[in-house]
Amino acid sequence: MSVITAPTDASAGDAALGHDVIRHLDVQLTSARRLLQIVLEQGEAIRARDVQSVVRYAGALQVEMQRRAAIEQERTQLLVRAGAQLGITGASVTLELLSRLLTPEAAIVARERSAELRGLLEEVKREHTVNRALLQQELAFLDHLLRLVGGDDSGAYDAAGERPSAGPATSAQPRRVFDLEV
Repeated sequence: MSVITAPTDASAGDAALGHDVIRHLDVQLTSARRLLQIVLEQGEAIRARDVQSVVRYAGALQVEMQRRAAIEQERTQLLVRAGAQLGITGASVTLELLSRLLTPEAAIVARERSAELRGLLEEVKREHTVNRALLQQELAFLDHLLRLVGGDDSGAYDAAGERPSAGPATSAQPRRVFDLEV
């Protein structure tokens, strides 16, 4: 087992690793800010019942998530690199352990940006959860309207977005909504 030691002086930290870590955190922050902007704009579109914008933002969200997959690969490479220097696996590297490899200045910046990133991602998660609830509410209302117009088992979609299975035929008459006929 390898013993982890801290750099002995301020210049002993890995300046190249520090630069790469900070650059990576900046990329992460930029992506998280884009995600937050998309999620906030999607929430506005949901509230305005602007279907085309909701769909457009869902596509933008998907594109950003694909970008984040590439960012995660870079993160993994940085952790493996740091782990090799520490004598541990990349999956075992924490920010605290990583900081031991950086110059003191780079370690401070990395901690600050990491904290900001965690906050942004928590806000994205919270807003996305709100958007999902709003969409479920809108879809439930739409389902209700479709049932009113088409009758309960007339082939309308259910709350899960599925057509009901073909069961016994019902003789229920469609409800008349806009005229005075009985």
